[in-house]
Amino acid sequence: MEAKKPKLSRREREILDILLELREATAQEVRERLVDPPSNSAARALLARLEKKGAISHIERDLRYVYVPTIGRKEAQESALSRLVRVFYDGSLASAVTGLVQQSSDKMSDDELKALEKAIRQARQRKRK
Repeated sequence: MEAKKPKLSRREREILDILLELREATAQEVRERLVDPPSNSAARALLARLEKKGAISHIERDLRYVYVPTIGRKEAQESALSRLVRVFYDGSLASAVTGLVQQSSDKMSDDELKALEKAIRQARQRKRK
């Protein structure tokens, strides 16, 4: 049975994203990276709430709490992509992929474009089976 994913507020997702990027951070390091950072006590309260929801945990190092994500990077990517497709592309994966490719095509290498073409071919083959 799959564990239930915790519901996170926008601010909690922002903190989790920071921890996923850094892999670990103190409350101060998280606070410094937040857009419009809250007070120290509010940042610590958010971290405590995330810990209570099971999205992060902490270890003690040099008398300081160091926070680490408990949600895997892959799970976080899937959740973020699902949210992006749902919110900005009305649930259409094709529209999301098309938009991303159109926005970034001049920055994509030939290898990246070939990888996309391969993924599309493989998706077609799976669909035919």
